[in-house]
Amino acid sequence: MPGAKIRTIALPSGTHMPTFGLGTWRMGEDAHRRADEVAALRHGLARGFALIDTAEMYGDGEAERIVAEAVGPRRANVFIVSKVLPQNSSKHGTIAACERSLKRLNTDRIYLYLLHWRGSPPLSQTVAAFAELKAAGKILNWGVSNFDIDEMRDLSTVDGASACAANQVLYNLSRRGIEYDLMPFCRKRGIPLMAYSPIEQGRLLTHPGLREVAKRHGVTAAQVALAWLLRQETIVTIPKATTLKHVDDNLTALTMRLTPEDLATLDRHFPPPTQAKPLDML
Repeated sequence: MPGAKIRTIALPSGTHMPTFGLGTWRMGEDAHRRADEVAALRHGLARGFALIDTAEMYGDGEAERIVAEAVGPRRANVFIVSKVLPQNSSKHGTIAACERSLKRLNTDRIYLYLLHWRGSPPLSQTVAAFAELKAAGKILNWGVSNFDIDEMRDLSTVDGASACAANQVLYNLSRRGIEYDLMPFCRKRGIPLMAYSPIEQGRLLTHPGLREVAKRHGVTAAQVALAWLLRQETIVTIPKATTLKHVDDNLTALTMRLTPEDLATLDRHFPPPTQAKPLDML
């Protein structure tokens, strides 16, 4: 099978990040599924995916080990994203957590390292740790996850915050609240948004609006939901796939083109926000 051509987006550092990747949330939680999870990630890499998103929290570190096994000797060519838990996000704790992740990932650098969500340690400590890790070459870029507009504003007052390279948030057709204020804020500052749970943990698959558009194109509801995200230039999409077929089905969304009629249908079923609302989290 030929490899897919996946668009990239430039980060503030000049590094280019793929806009379509492989998620690993809930991987590493069942030993009986490990072989299938490794195989799915390997297949994704073989088909052209070059970004894998993981975290120290996923499977209590086991997801990072699965990533290491799947990537193998190709790690220099895979854009690995991982995250530090908020309870570990003091300056010393962030550096120690990163060292543990590097060991589990069997790599000498993480391309993008995120604060998983805001914790009690001051953001200035976390950012200082990120800067130190970056200077040492252990991470190439840093960012945040699950940061709402007020948290992004707080972050912007911290020394070194201009290096923030991404904000990973819950974003899909049924969770469009970020379009009102968070998305414009990040776009103005050149901070890409990473959309996790793009099909709402599978709950979007039976929605009549998605099915209507899917039937029109002869595709699946999941492919429509992914195509809706992929059409947005500043959005990085990271669906999880645990079977080879699921990986291939996701890649099909790259070639799907939603028409103005499709977008109008989706807006009717999933209206964009008309006022500010708190950031959604799963």
